[in-house]
Amino acid sequence: MPYARHSIALSAAALSLIAAPAPAHAQTPDLVRFAERDAIIVTARHRPEAVQAVPGSVAVLGEEEIAARDLSNPQAVATLVPSLNYSSANPRNTALTIRGLGSSVVAVAQSNDGLEGGVGFYMDQVYLARPAAAAFDFVDLARVEVLRGPQGTLFGKNTTAGAVHLISAPPSFQNEGSVELSVANDGFRQGRFMANAVLAEGLLAARVSGHLTRREGSIRNSVSGARLNEQHTDAARVQILFTPTPDFQLRLIGDWSNVDAVCCTQVYVRTGATLRPAARQFEALAAGLGYTPPSRNPFDRLSDIDAPVLVKTDQGGLTAIADWDLGGAILTSVSAWRYWNWTAANDRDFTGVRVQSVQRIPSRQDQVSQELRLASDDGGAFDYVAGLYAFGQELTGRPETVYGPDATYWLLGTSAVLPPTLLDGYGSIGNTTFRSSSYAVFGEGTWHVHERLRLTAGLRYTWEHKDGAYETSVFGGLQNPTPAQRAAQLSILRPQAYRASDNDESLSGRANVAFDVNDHVMVYASLARGFKSGGINMAGLPLDAANQPALPTAVIRPERNTTAELGVKSELFARRLQFNLATYATEVADFQANVVDTGPGALRGYLANIPQVTVRGAELDGAWRLTDTVTLRGSVAYTRARYASYGNGPCPLERISGGTQVCDLTGRPLPNTPDWALSVGFEHRRPLTIAGVSGETTVLIDTQARTETTGDGPASRALVIEGYTVTNASVGFRADAGWRARLFARNLFDTEYLQTVTAQAGNSGLVVGLPGEPRLVGLAIEAEF
Repeated sequence: MPYARHSIALSAAALSLIAAPAPAHAQTPDLVRFAERDAIIVTARHRPEAVQAVPGSVAVLGEEEIAARDLSNPQAVATLVPSLNYSSANPRNTALTIRGLGSSVVAVAQSNDGLEGGVGFYMDQVYLARPAAAAFDFVDLARVEVLRGPQGTLFGKNTTAGAVHLISAPPSFQNEGSVELSVANDGFRQGRFMANAVLAEGLLAARVSGHLTRREGSIRNSVSGARLNEQHTDAARVQILFTPTPDFQLRLIGDWSNVDAVCCTQVYVRTGATLRPAARQFEALAAGLGYTPPSRNPFDRLSDIDAPVLVKTDQGGLTAIADWDLGGAILTSVSAWRYWNWTAANDRDFTGVRVQSVQRIPSRQDQVSQELRLASDDGGAFDYVAGLYAFGQELTGRPETVYGPDATYWLLGTSAVLPPTLLDGYGSIGNTTFRSSSYAVFGEGTWHVHERLRLTAGLRYTWEHKDGAYETSVFGGLQNPTPAQRAAQLSILRPQAYRASDNDESLSGRANVAFDVNDHVMVYASLARGFKSGGINMAGLPLDAANQPALPTAVIRPERNTTAELGVKSELFARRLQFNLATYATEVADFQANVVDTGPGALRGYLANIPQVTVRGAELDGAWRLTDTVTLRGSVAYTRARYASYGNGPCPLERISGGTQVCDLTGRPLPNTPDWALSVGFEHRRPLTIAGVSGETTVLIDTQARTETTGDGPASRALVIEGYTVTNASVGFRADAGWRARLFARNLFDTEYLQTVTAQAGNSGLVVGLPGEPRLVGLAIEAEF
């Protein structure tokens, strides 16, 4: 049957993956196996839509794929979706990018509460405002959907780079359950469970699920012997499905996730040369204290930090999703309240040198959202979706920093004027409050001009208000300092207090044309305009020439994204070969990012606008069913993301001297964005009977590769992350009797690679980083009942 009988244009189909829930009876248990790809449900109008017919770049991972490959977090998802990049130095400083855009700077981006992510992160249609929400493990998912490019004309919050949507498995009217236990090296232990119960046949059902994960830390403290960067996560979800009539259903969801771990630190990677005097660079500074790093090989995974580290963070919420079939249209309501808590302890100099003893920002975020949506369901010549959206959040923080006895020497140098005790115990403490509200009206329509031709147009109008208050005070250090000594202290930390607000109104939209060349090939073209509202700098302001807070930097301008995309989707050779190609060009004006004030004492991140960023790229996704038992898959992403106009950027590490410099970064690549990323896989499934037990064996091999990229900040030679290739594999047997066992290996060949690199505060030239996880080999056993 032609695509025209099944499809809607990009916004009305791909976005509906986020916009509307599928009824329980429409869920597909295995949404990834090639032979079943046309069964993937797209439900803007509550009727099945083939995802392969969606004229846009969408990646969908299904329930069986998630379980078989243990896709337990966004980092694992990124191994199969090359254009998605996930970086996390710790659960708060987490960044998601799609096609190079989003929050690309890990070290400072998410410590600034006024920054809004360019990649929307959703759980069961609910927008999660803090990018840190992506740092938690998944629980009982039916699908993960990655939508590339600007989104917003058909749902919730507007986003400019794309969206990642987690869809949990809903309750069903069937009594069932499962338990899975996994063990592996490095003390890895994981348990998962699910129980679904029919409380009243055809009326009320419930589903309870959860997991816990433990793993010893991959970094060892060479002084104390403690294991650092451990995994310690727990999560639970409770759902109720109420269907009083055939035309109405209500789904109530409560969820909670927790991380409580001895985490997070980084290790020595290299020393980069700066333009500072030789005596003020890392090697000379370290020699002056008789200090030697515990190892100069980051893959020895050794640290000697002298301050405790810990992470305690949790999130959760309540969601109510109601769907009412009005006859010819579906009315959907999504109501939600969510929270996020964060507290931590850090050693932010990442060494045994006593530079910094305390650095943390205990935080609490609460958000509420309401979405109303009306979607046509009559299958006529014109389809539509229209809606209203309201969102509000409050985020409070208590930033605290305290310096140690070596701070004066390390950051300023000691002299008769600057005694060693000048910064010992010197610190700051403060309070921050950030509030934002957003209201939108949106709608989109698709006209089926011909059996093979569809035109789509959509608009969104958004009103947003943000206000923030920031206040810090300083304490401690040398008592009764002279004016010169006080000036030196204030060059490191100074009290600040300011308030700022911002109001934005924006019109965004998209247009799309899709044409079915024949029953197996579709071509499409789209043009989209995305908008991200202005922000407020909530991490302190840089200083002006008079050493006063630069108040004009408190508010940043909105970011506008224009993306043109051309693509083809096809299923050939009796649908054994699937071949999809998308090419795109994106222009971003007033790109919002954290830049760095390279002052003599510390790296201070603050929000700013980059005049223009351009991204050019292509994405190829394919799957080839060689036989009834063997399938090959592959995805390739080429992304050329560059600063097109950035004349007053912060300088790379090798161009930093004693004061603040401005460098022209025009033409430089965006951080954490490889030009090439690749994911290929092999899957072999076949029936097998072992000792009278019938079932199916599965062999999975997945390899991801990335070319060289740069870490946080401007493209510095010292912050290069070399390209790498990582392979995961598993061999399993699933019995018809309802149990499954599999051997699995993550990073099978124990590849040594770096996930993140950052420059140590103080511009000594020290570069620290987070090594990728070492090889993990284990056994998982699951029983269904």
